[in-house]
Amino acid sequence: MEGSNNAEQYLPLVGREENQEWRKIRWGEMGEEMKKLGYLAGPMMAITLSQLSMQVISLTMVGHLSELSLSSTAIAVSISNVTGFTFLLGMASALETLSGQAYGAKQYKMLGTQLYTAVFCLLIVCIPLSIIWLYMENILILIGQDPQISHEAGKFITWLIPALFAYAILQPLVRYFQMQTMIVPMFLSSFFTICFHIPVCWILVFKTGLYNAGAAVSMGLSFWLNAIILGLYMRYSPSCEKTRSPISIEIFGGIKEFIRFAVPSAIMVCLEWWSFELVILLSGLLPNPQLETSVLSVCLSTMSTLYAIPFGLSGAVSTRVSNELGSGNPRRAKVSVVTVILMSVTEMILISIILFSTRNVFGYIYSNEIEVVMYVTIMTPLLCISVMLDCLNGTISGIARGCGWQHIGAYVNLISFYLFGIPIAIALSFWLNFGGKGLWIGIISGATLQACLMSTITIRTNWEKEVIKARERLFD
Repeated sequence: MEGSNNAEQYLPLVGREENQEWRKIRWGEMGEEMKKLGYLAGPMMAITLSQLSMQVISLTMVGHLSELSLSSTAIAVSISNVTGFTFLLGMASALETLSGQAYGAKQYKMLGTQLYTAVFCLLIVCIPLSIIWLYMENILILIGQDPQISHEAGKFITWLIPALFAYAILQPLVRYFQMQTMIVPMFLSSFFTICFHIPVCWILVFKTGLYNAGAAVSMGLSFWLNAIILGLYMRYSPSCEKTRSPISIEIFGGIKEFIRFAVPSAIMVCLEWWSFELVILLSGLLPNPQLETSVLSVCLSTMSTLYAIPFGLSGAVSTRVSNELGSGNPRRAKVSVVTVILMSVTEMILISIILFSTRNVFGYIYSNEIEVVMYVTIMTPLLCISVMLDCLNGTISGIARGCGWQHIGAYVNLISFYLFGIPIAIALSFWLNFGGKGLWIGIISGATLQACLMSTITIRTNWEKEVIKARERLFD
C-alpha cells in the first residue's frame, strides 16, 4: 500500500501539464537538451568506439597474416557476438530501464543492488555459453562451413572464453555509471584499456607464435582490465557513495524483476545482430567463400565501428528518457526524443558522405589483398545505406530501452529481419545469384522496415502514460 501511495503522489504532476501548450517544443528547449545529450553522447561514443575497436584491431592485425586467418577470425568474432557478447550486452541493457528510472526517482541505493543482481545473472549465463564455445569447431563443420576455417575459428573462440566472463562484469558496470551520467571514469578506463590492447595484441599475434589465438587472448586481458578499473572505482570512489550498496540477500530478490526486462532486452538486441551475423555465415556457403566472408566481415566490422556514434546517442537518450520518466517529467522526456532524432539524422548523413568518399581506400585497413579491396569498394554504396539506417534504428532503440519497450522491440526485430529481410537476402543471393550483394540488400530491407515500425511507435507514444508506468513500476 505504501508503494502505491508513493506512486500516486506523482500522478497529479502529469495532470498539471496535460494541455496543448506543453506539447509545443521550442527551439530554445531543444538547444538546452542538445547540450545535455551531447555531454553524454560524446564520451559515450568514445567509450563504445574503444570497446568495439578492440575486435576491429584484433581482426585487422590477424588479417595481415593470411586470407585464411582473416576469414576464420571473422567467423569466430561473428560467432562470439552471436552466441555471447551480444546476448550479454542485451541483458545488461535492462539496467537502462531499471537503474535509469530508479536514479530519476532518487531511489539511489537501488542502483547498487541492481548492479550486483545483473552481474550475478550474467555470470551464470556465461557457463552454458562457454560450453557451447568449446565445441564451436564441430558446430561449424556440422552446418557446412569449410573445415580449415572451422578449425581456426574454433581455436580462436576457445581462447576467447575468459573474455566472456569479463564482459559479463563490464557491461553492468558501464550501465551503472551511465545511468548516473558519470562519464569520466568510463572514458578514462576505456582510453587506458585501448592503449593497453594495441601493443599487447601486436606482441601476442606477431611475436609469440600464437597468431590468431593471440588476438583472442589480448581481448580477454583488455576486457578484464577495463572491468577491474571500473569495479575499483565503484567500490572506493566517494562519488559512488550514494548509489553504492552492500552485497546482501536483496540481490536474489531482484532477479525476477531483472530477468523480466533482461530477456526481452537481450532478444531485441540479439535478433538484430544475429541477422547480420547470419549473413556472414551464409556467405560461407557461396562460391569463393573466403573472399565473400572476408568482404562481408569487413563491411560488418566497419558498421560495428561506426555504430559507436549512434550507440553513443542511444545511450545518452536512454539515460535522459529513463531519468525524466523516473522523476515524473513527460515534457522533458519528449524533448529528449525529438532532439536526439534530429541529431541522429544529421549524423547519419555526414558519416555516409565520408564513407562513400573514401570507398576506394578504406578496404586496405583490413587487408592487402587487391581482390578484397576492390570488392569492398563495390559494396560501399550499400554499406552507406546500412549505416544511415543503423544510425536511426540505434537511436530509437535507446528510446525503447529508456521507456522499457524491449518486448515491443523484440517483436519488431523478429518481423523486420526474420520474416522480411533474411528471406529477401536468401532469394537474391542463392536464387538470383546476386552473391554477397544480395545478402546485404536483404539486411537493408529488414532495417528499413524496422525503422518504419519503431518510428511509428515512437511518434504515437503518450508520454504522460509512460511516466505513470515508470512510477508504478518503481514503487510497486
